[in-house]
Amino acid sequence: MPIDLKIGIIGGSGMEDPAFISDYSKETVSTPYGDPSSELIMGNIADVPVIILSRHGPGHSINPTNVNYRANIWSLKEKGCTHILAATACGSLREQIEPGHFVFPNQFIDRTTKRISTYFDGPDVQHVSMGDPFSAGLRNCLIRASDQLGFAYHDGGTVVTIEGPRFSTKAESVMFRSWGCDIINMSTVPEIVLARELELEYQSIAMSTDYDCWHESKDEVTMEMIYAVMEKNVENVKKLIGQVIPLIHENNKLKE
Repeated sequence: MPIDLKIGIIGGSGMEDPAFISDYSKETVSTPYGDPSSELIMGNIADVPVIILSRHGPGHSINPTNVNYRANIWSLKEKGCTHILAATACGSLREQIEPGHFVFPNQFIDRTTKRISTYFDGPDVQHVSMGDPFSAGLRNCLIRASDQLGFAYHDGGTVVTIEGPRFSTKAESVMFRSWGCDIINMSTVPEIVLARELELEYQSIAMSTDYDCWHESKDEVTMEMIYAVMEKNVENVKKLIGQVIPLIHENNKLKE
């Protein structure tokens, strides 16, 4: 049976623009885990209800370690979200993943150290399967949407999430490549783990902004470099989300 589809969209700079959705309203919410990073922007894209949340708060004011991931995911679940599309900037650990390319990962490696990564940290201990953490259904829809738009993308891959806010050393970057990692960021974990605990389908939309620091012929990554690429590509992220949501709706209806 199909579910009542509602899609949470977690993003950063530019994604919180209300012009991105129709019939929108804003709501400030609180959760048992504290306040989420931003107010919720609720509306519709292609007649599908969506909720947009800014992961790093207004003006990118919250660093990756201090994001209240539990409050963010809880607020989306509490407002009825069934799926999450999570936009994230990432560094490329592979020559073929060029800056500006999209990556739709299917695996992660957790290298964070300071974050609360579960809702079950009390006496109600539960162990949640994480063998295939990302949503194959959402990933397939993103692939179709990218093909329709002619965007360069990579189907699958492993993202390693580091604590930050510092970038990797060259030794770490080379090590992550030797582990089979394809991209690196600071936000997928524990976001995806918490979403799985609340039985939400979750898929990252990762946008490559740089070659981290492993690439001998490229400059070391800086925030200025990342923002420059993100500014050019945020419109592509919006186009991709606008294209994929009707496909997710269509896929949901096929479950009737």
